[in-house]
Amino acid sequence: MVTHARRAEGPTLTAAEFAALYQSLLSRTAWAGGERGALVALTPARVLAAGREIRTGRTVTLAAPVETSSGPDNPEPAQHKMKGNPKDRATGGLGFAMDRFAMNVHGDADSHIDALCHVIYDGTLHGGVAASSVTPGGAAALSIDVAHDGIVGRGVLLDIPRLRGVPWLEPGDHVTAEDLSAAETAQDVRVGEGDHLFVRVGHRRRRAELGAWNTAQYRAGLHPTALEFLADRRVAVLGGDGNNDTAPSSTEGVDFPVHVLAIHAMGIHLLDYLQFEDLAKVCEAEERWSFLCVVAPLRLPHATGSPVNPIAVL
Repeated sequence: MVTHARRAEGPTLTAAEFAALYQSLLSRTAWAGGERGALVALTPARVLAAGREIRTGRTVTLAAPVETSSGPDNPEPAQHKMKGNPKDRATGGLGFAMDRFAMNVHGDADSHIDALCHVIYDGTLHGGVAASSVTPGGAAALSIDVAHDGIVGRGVLLDIPRLRGVPWLEPGDHVTAEDLSAAETAQDVRVGEGDHLFVRVGHRRRRAELGAWNTAQYRAGLHPTALEFLADRRVAVLGGDGNNDTAPSSTEGVDFPVHVLAIHAMGIHLLDYLQFEDLAKVCEAEERWSFLCVVAPLRLPHATGSPVNPIAVL
């Protein structure tokens, strides 16, 4: 078992190597080139099969609580305001307590899902859609509303700190395709076609125990070449307890290579800043790492993403 951290020191992929990897993944996932991207793998038959993962009926959230306090990783926290004073309406008769929320969906603290219109790369969105389709009024194509019927399928959690015998991966460390394969073996599970793949790096536990830090500059995530594992398995959804991308970037000239590869090239919706601490404990106790997973983004017809509360059903 590996017990030491592997920190990225500067780019480990040149621009030319990244371009070659992008083209390779694009061709290998041509089946996911439409409006729904890799969600087309979630056929009714696969959803029915995922339902057979349920054994105890226990439900576990994969989301962190929405945060309304600023911090080094959350300079623009969500805003929660009560509309009026409930006490003013508590003297008799009928009254309603009401509130309003506002948030930066793509921040570095709150759990959210990225739509396929989120990444603009070389002037286009996923599938060659023109970047001009995203205007100040919203996204005319590939918005999160393509998932308005929900994203339901078999979820698999691969726990990389567990594999390495550490509580978490340090910022700057990255997860490789070899790590993902080794975690499968260690956990006696195999990622299959149409699966929701969740990769734990321990971000939430580190944050809880050591405090928040500037995750825009330093965080653990996947190495870009790990996306070859996802292409081989035809994964439908990728989620992480961090941003999915390592920082500093492991790629010359590209700050978010995993986002570019997953969303733009492969059509995979990404879920960022989830929390897996509760789920990991349940999976460990039950000695199984697969489950039914239900993801229900908000109905936001022109949005580039949505806050999200994925639910694992075991």
